[in-house]
Amino acid sequence: MKSKSSGTEWVTNYKITQLQNYKFLFREQTLKPEFRIGYGWDSHEFKPGIPLKIGGLTLPHDQGLGGHSDGDVLLHAITDALLGAIAGPDIGSLFPPSDAQWKNADSSLFLQEALQRVKSAGYELLNLDSTLILSAPKIGPHAGAIRKHVAELCGIPADCVGIKAKTPEGMGTENAAIANVVVLLKRAGLKNTEDLDDVLTAIGTQRV
Repeated sequence: MKSKSSGTEWVTNYKITQLQNYKFLFREQTLKPEFRIGYGWDSHEFKPGIPLKIGGLTLPHDQGLGGHSDGDVLLHAITDALLGAIAGPDIGSLFPPSDAQWKNADSSLFLQEALQRVKSAGYELLNLDSTLILSAPKIGPHAGAIRKHVAELCGIPADCVGIKAKTPEGMGTENAAIANVVVLLKRAGLKNTEDLDDVLTAIGTQRV
């Protein structure tokens, strides 16, 4: 169903045939928390002979991150943060390393699945913030490109993506890369009862 009212357009998978059905849908939507926060963490060990993928980009380095897929530690952490925000299964449950089909898989596939689950749960991604912890390579020269690419993958503006990097001083993790990510989701759909009144009026007039 597609309805337009007060300059706003709503698209839903539901077919509304009675006003009471729409009221029920509106109540179900507004009972959900307006905002949700998700946290994701991942780490991978550096290994020679493989490309280094971070944020969906290949960075110049003499080692890459080992993993069953492409080892993209940042996209894995973002994926888990999104899934955690909607209380969904984690990335390892959805894409187990025991499954051969995910061998060397592009991690953007995992991210897209998480984003689709967020949408199906009735939410949309507002912004994300990340911190990478690794000895090398330096992320600073690549941060802008990573931010732009992650924003494109997530469908949000680049200024809603935070990319920071730290060195693992005193942590003893020099041979690994670690990613920490926090995401903020907002409930999608109608925002207030005035919107509801407008749509109900339109539905009543059209006798859907």
